[in-house]
Amino acid sequence: MKSTNRDETLHQSLNTYLEKHPDWDEHRLITAAISLFLLQNADGDRGVSQVYLETLFRRG
Repeated sequence: MKSTNRDETLHQSLNTYLEKHPDWDEHRLITAAISLFLLQNADGDRGVSQVYLETLFRRG
């Protein structure tokens, strides 16, 4: 599978999720995803934990 196909698949999945969850936007979703990745794969910085939790539980 070419990178372009993977990029398109991710883009479509992102748009589908955002359509079903109107209280989320692209910036919020990407912030949550990156902070979760860093929590799982980095040194466990408390600031990253705070960003993740604030992003996850923010409304609208």
